Amino acid sequence: MAKTKLLFITHEMSPFLELTKISEITRQLPQAMQDKGFEIRILMPRFGNINERRNRLHEVIRLSGMNIIIDENDNPLIIKVASIPSARMQVYFLDNEEYFQRKHVFKDNSNKFFADNDERTIFFCKGALETVKKLGWSPEVVHCHGRMSALVPVYLKTTYKDDPTFKNAKIVYSVYNDDLSEALPVDFTRKAIMNGMTAEHTEAFKDGGTDALHIGAITYSDAVVYGDAEVSDEVLKFVKDSQKPTLEYEGTSDYENYYNLYEEISNEDLVTLA
Repeated sequence: MAKTKLLFITHEMSPFLELTKISEITRQLPQAMQDKGFEIRILMPRFGNINERRNRLHEVIRLSGMNIIIDENDNPLIIKVASIPSARMQVYFLDNEEYFQRKHVFKDNSNKFFADNDERTIFFCKGALETVKKLGWSPEVVHCHGRMSALVPVYLKTTYKDDPTFKNAKIVYSVYNDDLSEALPVDFTRKAIMNGMTAEHTEAFKDGGTDALHIGAITYSDAVVYGDAEVSDEVLKFVKDSQKPTLEYEGTSDYENYYNLYEEISNEDLVTLA
Protein backbone atom coordinates (compact mmCIF):
# COMPACT_ATOMS: atom_id res chain seq x y z
CA MET A 1 0.00 0.00 0.00
CA ALA A 2 1.40 3.43 -0.95
CA LYS A 3 2.40 5.74 1.86
CA THR A 4 0.23 8.77 2.57
CA LYS A 5 2.14 11.88 1.43
CA LEU A 6 2.13 14.66 4.02
CA LEU A 7 3.45 18.18 3.34
CA PHE A 8 4.34 20.59 6.15
CA ILE A 9 4.61 24.32 5.42
CA THR A 10 6.00 26.45 8.25
CA HIS A 11 8.13 29.55 8.83
CA GLU A 12 10.16 27.94 11.62
CA MET A 13 11.44 24.54 12.67
CA SER A 14 13.95 23.32 15.21
CA PRO A 15 16.96 23.20 15.02
CA PHE A 16 17.12 25.68 12.12
CA LEU A 17 15.02 28.52 13.55
CA GLU A 18 13.44 28.58 17.00
CA LEU A 19 11.16 31.57 17.61
CA THR A 20 8.04 30.05 19.21
CA LYS A 21 6.58 26.66 20.08
CA ILE A 22 5.81 26.18 16.37
CA SER A 23 9.46 25.21 15.89
CA GLU A 24 9.11 22.35 18.37
CA ILE A 25 5.86 21.04 16.92
CA THR A 26 7.14 21.17 13.34
CA ARG A 27 10.23 19.23 14.41
CA GLN A 28 8.48 16.50 16.39
CA LEU A 29 5.21 16.07 14.48
CA PRO A 30 6.73 15.21 11.08
CA GLN A 31 9.03 12.65 12.64
CA ALA A 32 6.15 11.11 14.59
CA MET A 33 4.15 10.78 11.36
CA GLN A 34 7.13 9.41 9.46
CA ASP A 35 7.50 6.77 12.15
CA LYS A 36 3.87 5.84 11.47
CA GLY A 37 4.56 5.29 7.79
CA PHE A 38 3.78 8.68 6.21
CA GLU A 39 5.99 10.10 3.46
CA ILE A 40 7.06 13.57 4.59
CA ARG A 41 8.20 16.81 2.97
CA ILE A 42 8.85 20.05 4.89
CA LEU A 43 9.17 23.57 3.46
CA MET A 44 10.25 26.77 5.22
CA PRO A 45 11.90 30.12 4.35
CA ARG A 46 15.69 30.42 4.45
CA PHE A 47 15.80 33.43 6.75
CA GLY A 48 19.18 35.17 6.96
CA ASN A 49 19.81 34.13 10.55
CA ILE A 50 19.78 30.42 9.64
CA ASN A 51 23.40 29.34 9.55
CA GLU A 52 23.98 27.55 6.24
CA ARG A 53 27.34 26.07 7.15
CA ARG A 54 26.37 24.74 10.56
CA ASN A 55 23.12 23.30 9.24
CA ARG A 56 24.74 22.05 6.02
CA LEU A 57 22.32 23.68 3.61
CA HIS A 58 23.09 23.31 -0.07
CA GLU A 59 21.33 24.51 -3.17
CA VAL A 60 19.16 22.13 -5.20
CA ILE A 61 20.00 23.26 -8.72
CA ARG A 62 17.20 21.31 -10.42
CA LEU A 63 14.58 23.07 -8.25
CA SER A 64 16.06 26.57 -8.32
CA GLY A 65 15.68 29.08 -11.12
CA MET A 66 11.96 29.80 -10.92
CA ASN A 67 10.60 33.34 -10.66
CA ILE A 68 7.72 34.25 -8.37
CA ILE A 69 5.72 37.25 -9.59
CA ILE A 70 4.49 39.72 -7.00
CA ASP A 71 2.90 43.00 -8.06
CA GLU A 72 4.26 42.49 -11.59
CA ASN A 73 7.83 42.06 -10.33
CA ASP A 74 9.82 38.87 -10.94
CA ASN A 75 11.49 37.51 -7.82
CA PRO A 76 14.05 34.68 -8.20
CA LEU A 77 13.42 31.58 -6.09
CA ILE A 78 16.40 29.58 -4.86
CA ILE A 79 15.79 26.20 -3.21
CA LYS A 80 18.16 24.77 -0.64
CA VAL A 81 17.96 21.57 1.34
CA ALA A 82 19.24 20.21 4.64
CA SER A 83 18.87 16.88 6.36
CA ILE A 84 18.12 15.86 9.91
CA PRO A 85 20.15 12.62 9.99
CA SER A 86 18.66 11.35 13.24
CA ALA A 87 15.17 11.59 11.72
CA ARG A 88 16.00 10.74 8.09
CA MET A 89 14.06 13.85 7.06
CA GLN A 90 14.91 16.50 4.50
CA VAL A 91 13.85 20.13 4.84
CA TYR A 92 13.55 22.39 1.78
CA PHE A 93 14.37 26.08 2.24
CA LEU A 94 12.98 28.83 0.01
CA ASP A 95 15.49 31.62 -0.47
CA ASN A 96 15.48 35.03 -2.13
CA GLU A 97 18.14 37.68 -1.63
CA GLU A 98 15.76 40.63 -1.36
CA TYR A 99 13.21 39.04 0.97
CA PHE A 100 15.16 36.71 3.24
CA GLN A 101 18.81 37.74 3.38
CA ARG A 102 18.44 39.70 6.63
CA LYS A 103 19.68 38.98 10.12
CA HIS A 104 16.19 39.39 11.56
CA VAL A 105 12.99 37.50 10.80
CA PHE A 106 9.92 39.79 10.96
CA LYS A 107 11.29 42.96 12.60
CA ASP A 108 14.51 44.93 12.24
CA ASN A 109 17.07 45.56 14.97
CA SER A 110 14.93 48.49 16.18
CA ASN A 111 11.95 46.14 16.58
CA LYS A 112 10.19 47.73 13.61
CA PHE A 113 7.94 45.45 11.55
CA PHE A 114 9.37 45.01 8.05
CA ALA A 115 7.30 46.99 5.55
CA ASP A 116 7.45 44.16 3.00
CA ASN A 117 6.31 41.33 5.26
CA ASP A 118 3.25 41.09 3.04
CA GLU A 119 5.33 40.39 -0.06
CA ARG A 120 7.55 38.01 1.89
CA THR A 121 4.43 36.07 2.92
CA ILE A 122 3.08 35.97 -0.63
CA PHE A 123 6.47 34.92 -2.01
CA PHE A 124 6.75 32.09 0.50
CA CYS A 125 3.24 30.73 -0.07
CA LYS A 126 3.45 30.90 -3.88
CA GLY A 127 7.01 29.59 -3.86
CA ALA A 128 6.15 26.66 -1.63
CA LEU A 129 3.47 25.40 -4.00
CA GLU A 130 5.63 25.90 -7.08
CA THR A 131 8.46 24.01 -5.39
CA VAL A 132 6.23 21.03 -4.65
CA LYS A 133 5.08 21.03 -8.27
CA LYS A 134 8.67 20.98 -9.45
CA LEU A 135 9.42 18.12 -7.06
CA GLY A 136 6.78 16.11 -8.91
CA TRP A 137 5.37 14.99 -5.57
CA SER A 138 1.61 15.03 -4.90
CA PRO A 139 0.63 15.35 -1.22
CA GLU A 140 -2.61 13.91 0.10
CA VAL A 141 -2.49 16.29 3.08
CA VAL A 142 -0.99 19.80 3.32
CA HIS A 143 -0.54 21.03 6.90
CA CYS A 144 0.12 24.78 7.26
CA HIS A 145 1.53 26.22 10.49
CA GLY A 146 1.14 29.85 11.46
CA ARG A 147 0.22 33.08 9.76
CA MET A 148 3.06 33.17 7.21
CA SER A 149 1.49 30.09 5.57
CA ALA A 150 -2.05 31.52 5.65
CA LEU A 151 -2.39 32.07 1.89
CA VAL A 152 -1.61 28.46 0.99
CA PRO A 153 -5.19 27.20 1.57
CA VAL A 154 -6.82 29.85 -0.66
CA TYR A 155 -4.26 29.25 -3.42
CA LEU A 156 -4.88 25.52 -3.28
CA LYS A 157 -8.65 25.98 -3.49
CA THR A 158 -8.49 28.45 -6.39
CA THR A 159 -5.43 28.76 -8.65
CA TYR A 160 -4.18 25.23 -8.00
CA LYS A 161 -7.49 23.41 -7.57
CA ASP A 162 -7.23 21.54 -10.89
CA ASP A 163 -3.46 21.11 -10.83
CA PRO A 164 -2.60 17.38 -10.91
CA THR A 165 -0.11 17.90 -8.07
CA PHE A 166 -2.70 19.21 -5.63
CA LYS A 167 -6.18 18.40 -6.90
CA ASN A 168 -6.74 15.64 -4.30
CA ALA A 169 -4.97 17.37 -1.40
CA LYS A 170 -6.74 18.10 1.87
CA ILE A 171 -5.66 21.14 3.85
CA VAL A 172 -5.09 21.37 7.62
CA TYR A 173 -4.36 24.73 9.22
CA SER A 174 -2.86 25.12 12.71
CA VAL A 175 -3.87 28.25 14.61
CA TYR A 176 -1.34 29.69 17.03
CA ASN A 177 -1.57 32.56 19.49
CA ASP A 178 0.70 34.71 17.35
CA ASP A 179 2.97 37.16 19.17
CA LEU A 180 2.94 39.51 16.15
CA SER A 181 0.44 42.28 16.78
CA GLU A 182 1.25 44.18 13.58
CA ALA A 183 -1.00 43.91 10.54
CA LEU A 184 0.23 43.49 6.98
CA PRO A 185 -0.11 46.57 4.69
CA VAL A 186 -3.54 47.55 3.41
CA ASP A 187 -2.90 46.47 -0.19
CA PHE A 188 -1.76 43.01 0.89
CA THR A 189 -4.90 41.30 -0.39
CA ARG A 190 -4.62 42.96 -3.80
CA LYS A 191 -1.02 41.77 -4.21
CA ALA A 192 -1.99 38.27 -3.07
CA ILE A 193 -4.48 37.65 -5.91
CA MET A 194 -3.32 35.03 -8.42
CA ASN A 195 -4.70 33.71 -11.71
CA GLY A 196 -8.14 32.20 -11.22
CA MET A 197 -8.85 34.44 -8.24
CA THR A 198 -10.85 37.61 -7.62
CA ALA A 199 -10.86 40.16 -4.80
CA GLU A 200 -13.66 38.14 -3.22
CA HIS A 201 -11.27 35.25 -2.57
CA THR A 202 -9.01 37.40 -0.39
CA GLU A 203 -11.81 39.32 1.33
CA ALA A 204 -11.47 37.36 4.57
CA PHE A 205 -7.81 38.37 4.86
CA LYS A 206 -8.49 42.05 4.21
CA ASP A 207 -7.31 43.78 7.39
CA GLY A 208 -4.02 41.84 7.38
CA GLY A 209 -4.02 41.24 11.14
CA THR A 210 -3.30 37.90 12.78
CA ASP A 211 -6.98 37.02 13.32
CA ALA A 212 -7.82 37.93 9.71
CA LEU A 213 -4.99 35.78 8.39
CA HIS A 214 -6.13 32.86 10.54
CA ILE A 215 -9.77 33.27 9.49
CA GLY A 216 -8.83 33.55 5.84
CA ALA A 217 -6.77 30.37 6.04
CA ILE A 218 -9.48 28.49 7.93
CA THR A 219 -12.07 29.56 5.35
CA TYR A 220 -10.27 27.51 2.69
CA SER A 221 -9.02 24.66 4.89
CA ASP A 222 -10.59 21.24 5.38
CA ALA A 223 -9.66 20.89 9.05
CA VAL A 224 -8.33 23.05 11.89
CA VAL A 225 -5.86 22.37 14.68
CA TYR A 226 -5.50 24.53 17.79
CA GLY A 227 -1.74 24.82 18.27
CA ASP A 228 -2.12 26.89 21.44
CA ALA A 229 -4.29 26.65 24.53
CA GLU A 230 -5.41 30.26 24.06
CA VAL A 231 -6.80 31.51 20.76
CA SER A 232 -8.75 34.74 20.19
CA ASP A 233 -12.50 34.66 20.73
CA GLU A 234 -13.10 35.81 17.16
CA VAL A 235 -11.14 32.88 15.72
CA LEU A 236 -12.74 30.42 18.15
CA LYS A 237 -16.21 31.52 17.12
CA PHE A 238 -15.35 31.36 13.43
CA VAL A 239 -14.02 27.81 13.74
CA LYS A 240 -17.07 26.70 15.71
CA ASP A 241 -19.46 28.25 13.19
CA SER A 242 -17.57 26.67 10.28
CA GLN A 243 -18.24 23.18 11.68
CA LYS A 244 -14.99 21.95 10.17
CA PRO A 245 -13.22 18.95 11.73
CA THR A 246 -11.23 20.37 14.62
CA LEU A 247 -8.40 19.04 16.75
CA GLU A 248 -8.30 20.60 20.19
CA TYR A 249 -5.08 21.79 21.78
CA GLU A 250 -2.93 19.13 23.40
CA GLY A 251 -0.04 20.06 25.64
CA THR A 252 1.65 16.69 25.26
CA SER A 253 3.86 15.24 22.54
CA ASP A 254 1.40 12.42 21.84
CA TYR A 255 0.57 12.93 18.18
CA GLU A 256 -1.89 10.07 17.80
CA ASN A 257 -4.81 12.43 17.23
CA TYR A 258 -2.92 14.14 14.40
CA TYR A 259 -2.45 10.75 12.78
CA ASN A 260 -6.18 10.05 13.09
CA LEU A 261 -7.03 13.47 11.63
CA TYR A 262 -4.73 13.01 8.63
CA GLU A 263 -6.08 9.54 7.96
CA GLU A 264 -9.70 10.64 8.23
CA ILE A 265 -9.48 13.66 5.94
CA SER A 266 -7.23 11.97 3.39
CA ASN A 267 -9.89 9.27 3.13
CA GLU A 268 -12.57 11.98 2.84
CA ASP A 269 -14.31 10.66 5.91
CA LEU A 270 -14.78 14.02 7.59
CA VAL A 271 -15.91 13.77 11.16
CA THR A 272 -15.60 16.19 14.05
CA LEU A 273 -12.76 15.06 16.25
CA ALA A 274 -13.12 17.75 18.86
